Amino acid sequence: MSKWLRSGRRRDICFLLAAADDGELRGQQLKSRLESHYDDRLEPKSFYGSLSALVDAGFVEKRTEGLHDVYALTDAGERRTQEHAEWVRACFED
Repeated sequence: MSKWLRSGRRRDICFLLAAADDGELRGQQLKSRLESHYDDRLEPKSFYGSLSALVDAGFVEKRTEGLHDVYALTDAGERRTQEHAEWVRACFED
């Protein structure tokens, strides 16, 4: 397993991006959706650190749209997220 998958938050960010209607979300949308799922507030520095690590690793791309940073999975990020989802499904089938 790639090192990036060892962080649950990073995996969850990738799954949220994979599930997004148009395949991308603004940073604040991602943060809000994670906070809703975790039922807890995330420190911005920690959240954006996870997001930056995914960008640096080449699994997520970042672009600026007006005042907002918009994030989307790269091909490598999509592939790894799909592989992980298949592994999770296989665990439940066993």
